[in-house]
Amino acid sequence: MDAISLERIKTAHPRIREQLSVLYQRANNRLGKNVRLRFTRVYSTAAEQDELFAIGRTKRGRKVTNAKAWQSIHNYGLAFDIVLLIDMDGNGTFETASWDMLKDWDKDTQADWMEVVAIFKEAEWEWGGDWKKFPDGPHFQYTFGFDWKTLKARVDKGIIIKDTNGLIYPKI
Repeated sequence: MDAISLERIKTAHPRIREQLSVLYQRANNRLGKNVRLRFTRVYSTAAEQDELFAIGRTKRGRKVTNAKAWQSIHNYGLAFDIVLLIDMDGNGTFETASWDMLKDWDKDTQADWMEVVAIFKEAEWEWGGDWKKFPDGPHFQYTFGFDWKTLKARVDKGIIIKDTNGLIYPKI
């Protein structure tokens, strides 16, 4: 397993943390030995989200999000983004990152990215790759039926839980 991803799972909303850990392990077990799943982002602070929103607008680079602070499900610990790490030479270093949704790195006749997608969709996670407007292939979320406006209202009203990691989440 990827130690960075395991640490990031600890920042997920407490209601999804255990399931996220189980599904993460299931996805890695399904991928070949030279392919690993990494969570690139789970929880984001409002400041981090605004920094991402600025890219391609007031900061150099290509736009990476259309969500300002509090408009992203990451701000509530209910989303994650992925990348596949590839060990090209078999030495265990996983030196290549891939966002290729069609590549079959483990040569089992199924695109590795889509194997991961299937595992999370089977568990009823929403995949950003299915979105008609602004598809987001690396993004997954589990919102318990809440949109960002409702989640933000809960935070604003103090309907929250404070976790031992110092983060605040909406009570769900």
